[in-house]
Amino acid sequence: MNHNELAKKLTEGPAVFGVIGLGYVGLPLALEFAEAGIRVVGFDIDPAKVAYLRKGESYIRQIPASRIKPFVDGGLLEATGDLDRLGEVDVIAICVPTPLDGHRQPDLSFVEITSRDTARRLKKGQVVILESTTYPGTTREVVLPILEEGSGLKGGTDFFLAFSPEREDPGNKDYRTRTIPKVIGALTPAGLELAKGFYDRVFERTVPVSSLEVAEMTKIFENTFRAVNIALVNELKMLALRMGVNLHEVIDAASTKPFGFMPFRPGPGLGGHCIPIDPFYLTWKAHEYEFSTRFIELAGEINTGMPRFVVERTAEALNHAGKPLRGSKILILGISYKPDIDDMRESPAVPVMEGLLARGAKVDYHDPYIAKMPATRQTDLRLESIPLKDYSELKAYDAVVIVTNHSDYNYREVVRNAALVVDTRNATAGIPDDGNVWLA
Repeated sequence: MNHNELAKKLTEGPAVFGVIGLGYVGLPLALEFAEAGIRVVGFDIDPAKVAYLRKGESYIRQIPASRIKPFVDGGLLEATGDLDRLGEVDVIAICVPTPLDGHRQPDLSFVEITSRDTARRLKKGQVVILESTTYPGTTREVVLPILEEGSGLKGGTDFFLAFSPEREDPGNKDYRTRTIPKVIGALTPAGLELAKGFYDRVFERTVPVSSLEVAEMTKIFENTFRAVNIALVNELKMLALRMGVNLHEVIDAASTKPFGFMPFRPGPGLGGHCIPIDPFYLTWKAHEYEFSTRFIELAGEINTGMPRFVVERTAEALNHAGKPLRGSKILILGISYKPDIDDMRESPAVPVMEGLLARGAKVDYHDPYIAKMPATRQTDLRLESIPLKDYSELKAYDAVVIVTNHSDYNYREVVRNAALVVDTRNATAGIPDDGNVWLA
């Protein structure tokens, strides 16, 4: 198949899309293409996910089964763990995790393993698109050599390689995958044309850029920008509390300026797969160029220190009430990394709970979306959400710490029934209290 024939097939023909990794990034991407009438074969090493999808069921709260089942029944979406079926697809999107290791350095093992698995099955004319967030240079320096060596094919000639960063925001009701502009960079102009033409079938807007590295840097920059600004407001929050000033009110007032200001909100720390991790990918890569990203590293120190601040603030509040932290019963409200979702990736609730337990507190949690805390690479607390049938049950605790401000909670009832509330999200704003609410 020549280039023109391939381009026509990808832009308007019966192309088949293969998505490797059916998590918070891969599944929404697969569904958007299925909804556009494009056949999708999804691959995942987790047999539970494959089983759910084959039955038309969902394992991600914000993606209802009603959105999945019609495409499974209609043959437009199929899930499998058999990577040998990669030969059936025309475009392969790699959507696998890119975490940090125990030393907070990039862990590309999932990308490398997936690239090797793909290379053994790669065929001429296929387009491979890495979507996993990573440092500039990964696609060219890591993925390309693995694909070429493992397949015996030449990138840019026999197969085409691109990078298009995911921009998912779980729980955001204003945007969905196809409405978020899609940045695309490629190894060659021909690869860029093919990847863009294929993604144009689904996304309302695609944004081609000049290189793989520009596309990779775009995602890193977006999340580093957020991380740095969140660190700023977190630091100012700690100062404002000493001054007796409510920083949330300050932010509201500053937001009335129609230019030159963008509001960011403080919290108990950073959560989610991207913002707590991406800046460290960039600072690690910067060392290769003998460049110190001091500003970014300082922001990282502030943000990773916020859970410790919440623990100290809780101890201070209890001490003010005449109680020691050791032995106190504490209930954590909300443990997902952001409101109204069931995603615990990098949630600050984990280090908050670990810090309280280390200081001798007795800790329970309640979260309407997470019945049992999943084991992570860093911890395995093995806690389950306690039932909360009536807010009067809060009276059994010495302190209630609001870590995630789910909209399900009646915060007026929380304030009325809890002996002490430590609010890390300003969820109790405007609710009268008798001095039992402490911001953190």
